[in-house]
Amino acid sequence: MTDTAPATETTTEEPFIAPVAMEHDPDELFAGDRGVLDPEARRVLVRLLQRRFLLADRNRGEWTVLMDHRHAIESRLNDLFVRLVVDHDRGVAYKEQVRSDELEIPILLRDEAYSRAETLVLVHLRTVYQRESTAGEPSARVDIEDIEQTVLTYFAEADGSTARRQKAIRAAVARLRQDGVIEEESEGRYRISPLVEILLSSERLRELRDWLADRSTHSAAIDLDDTADDTDGVDADSVTEAAR
Repeated sequence: MTDTAPATETTTEEPFIAPVAMEHDPDELFAGDRGVLDPEARRVLVRLLQRRFLLADRNRGEWTVLMDHRHAIESRLNDLFVRLVVDHDRGVAYKEQVRSDELEIPILLRDEAYSRAETLVLVHLRTVYQRESTAGEPSARVDIEDIEQTVLTYFAEADGSTARRQKAIRAAVARLRQDGVIEEESEGRYRISPLVEILLSSERLRELRDWLADRSTHSAAIDLDDTADDTDGVDADSVTEAAR
């Protein structure tokens, strides 16, 4: 009698967790997605990380989403040691690096100061904004010619040609426009955003004016390429540092 080995049944083991196609999982935006925010809230969170400021009048849809999902977005930023600051009166939202002497915090946000020329343009914009606000005007506007004529007086002849100084001023205007400090309404005509009040507080404005007056008294030249001698450029990322 010959023993016959039992037939071996070939089986295919099922995976422990069966994969689910994306089209069958509406809560998953991409493969492996473990996020919990709605798509719109995620986009606003990314915008906050990408930009220095979110302005209500320029980004109405994103501002509405931010207000609707503020708690969740703040929570995500706090996980990164970043604080969300929302100024409802001025319609401005921005992020701020959390710093502490008691807690070891990795620094995520890089401080990038405005250049000397950009700071000088800011001084003029802030002055115009303050003057128009005091006069009861609902908004403040300025022409590129006015910016150039005024800011050129802050420099000395030793700074080089007028063309070089004008080039630096134009580049500063372009940078501030990109950051949302001013908005071009027509060619060469700009509306000044309330953001300028956050970047330059009244106290900081007085300090810079006094510095400029002292420079003028001593007929000292202002180095257009210098950003860190007698007065630092305005910090564009850690906004509250400049607004103290």
